[in-house]
Amino acid sequence: MNVHFIAIGGAAMHNLAIALHLKGYNVTGSDDEIFDPAKSRLAKYGLLPKEEGWHTERITNNLDAIVLGMHARADNPELLKAQELGLRIYSYPEYLYEQSKDKTRVVIGGSHGKTTTTAMILHVLAHAGIEADYMVGAQLEGFEVMVRLSETAKVMVIEGDEYLTSPIDRRPKFHVYLPNIAVVTGIEWDHVNVFPTFDIYKDQFAQFMNLIRPDGTLIYCADDAVVREVAEANKRTDIAKLPYDVPQYEVRDGVTSLIGCNGERTPLKVFGRHNLLNMTAARLVCRTLGVSDELFNEAISTFGGASKRLELVKKNDHCAVYKDFAHAPSKLRATIHAMHEQYPDRKLVACMELHTFSSLTQEFLKQYHGTMEEADIRFVYYSKHALQLKKLPDLDPSQVQAAFGDGVQVFTDSNAMVAELKRMQWNGANLLMMSSGNFDGIDFNHLADELLV
Repeated sequence: MNVHFIAIGGAAMHNLAIALHLKGYNVTGSDDEIFDPAKSRLAKYGLLPKEEGWHTERITNNLDAIVLGMHARADNPELLKAQELGLRIYSYPEYLYEQSKDKTRVVIGGSHGKTTTTAMILHVLAHAGIEADYMVGAQLEGFEVMVRLSETAKVMVIEGDEYLTSPIDRRPKFHVYLPNIAVVTGIEWDHVNVFPTFDIYKDQFAQFMNLIRPDGTLIYCADDAVVREVAEANKRTDIAKLPYDVPQYEVRDGVTSLIGCNGERTPLKVFGRHNLLNMTAARLVCRTLGVSDELFNEAISTFGGASKRLELVKKNDHCAVYKDFAHAPSKLRATIHAMHEQYPDRKLVACMELHTFSSLTQEFLKQYHGTMEEADIRFVYYSKHALQLKKLPDLDPSQVQAAFGDGVQVFTDSNAMVAELKRMQWNGANLLMMSSGNFDGIDFNHLADELLV
């Protein structure tokens, strides 16, 4: 098979390209800019284009398929050439479906918790010796690539993003996968540039539930009122519906343990109510795939978390520094609560970066009110340059402060924020850095080294 990737440098795209290369396909690709880690990883497998840019001469009738990335525009010259030649053009979600249409597809959807839940499922299946293909949105310990495709696996586990499929396909990605087992972890308005109202956004999940294959299974978070509302409004009788809530647990001496129905305890490496919800979703998926609860507990006790999801950067006896991908309002609240619950005797300093299109939108900012209240010291950072890149109106720090509520200090210079952190005393205090970015270049490991002295 000869497959060409238009915009091969994307996070999902380059991983799919590597997966097909490892499967034995002949893979080529183009992009107008490729950054690390994609650049280094493509080079490792001999897939990095010799030069950047779009090259229509690479689009020929010898290609069996074109995979089109979201970074490409509808007027991309390679895309236009492929359309002219009548080549089969897939978005990467469509190509994942094409590769998995004869497998049992497990699709994890939700505004938050998708990556962690997917990672937990894969960790348990690997421990149980169940071969699975997958697509996950973060690098996982013990997994070389973020996408795996094979001829032999009977199951494929897919992190189901609700963002658009491609420049020429305006469906949400998770509408393409047609799951046999579907999970919905939470519904909280996001991607406001695509879904201008919460009702429109919420409807994407209602449609997702209707796309479950007959005799399939819907696993949904009953702890989330919106998810519960959407799931209960679904009247399908040809699928099983499995709601889940927070399992029984305890936190003792800085360790969170699950408590079984007979009082048995399973100590965990991860913590936080939101992670326990994700874990219960993963348990129900694995149970549906034939994994016993005993084997699940044995496996999950060794799960160390997904990259950047409440990830420990560094700690000593009196301070710990964590980073988290949190940017949605409910995720901020949940992550801060998890830190407070796990370390009740320590002061918590929480820093959050407004980084996504939604979070930098004046109307959406109101959703953040009160989300950082459990932190003792609250910093919010955003870049004026990011507003310009996203072509959004300017934000005044006073607007951000008013949106979050009293006690929040707002920064537009990350160096000034770091300087303030360095002036603090860290004996008996923890630092939590929350962003889908990196606060404009902060090296979290270096910062931790400077604080933990």
